[in-house]
Amino acid sequence: MKIYTKTGDKGSTSLLGGSRVSKANIRIETYGTVDELNSFIGLLRDFSSEDTGRKQLLIAIQERLFTIGSALAAEPGKSFSIPDLRDSDIQLLEDEMDKMDEVLPPLKNFVLPGGHQAVSYCHLARTVCRRAERRCIELAEHEEVSELVIKYLNRLSDFLFMLARKISQETGAEEIPWKPRN
Repeated sequence: MKIYTKTGDKGSTSLLGGSRVSKANIRIETYGTVDELNSFIGLLRDFSSEDTGRKQLLIAIQERLFTIGSALAAEPGKSFSIPDLRDSDIQLLEDEMDKMDEVLPPLKNFVLPGGHQAVSYCHLARTVCRRAERRCIELAEHEEVSELVIKYLNRLSDFLFMLARKISQETGAEEIPWKPRN
């Protein structure tokens, strides 16, 4: 199978199910943003050592993002055999955040993104995740989107914030609090 098909040369693409839509369609923008997020998670995975278990967790998150992308790429109203997202996927993120929260200092202010390259990538992933969530909500205003997808992305962005704080702690990077001008 060739990677190029030339069928999208005029600005349209196929959904799972065969119907063609504009590449500017909100559905395409939505799963494209999830794909962008998945790439940032891969970048974070590149910074993870094998011994922390974080690499396997990030792989599991990437797999869930492919699941979400498949669901979003499916033509509305048609039935497909695609992987499913489960409540346990959200629970895993919550459990991991709870573990990090036990060892992190209490948060009293917003923190400025940065301090270490891995921390910055984590914040980039978090902001792309928030955008993916907003795109899903926008799509859900017009077509059916699983509430579980929106909930997962919401929780994932929280997880990425906590992970940025945890990586700051591990690397000794300074968390700089935001100090608004008076």
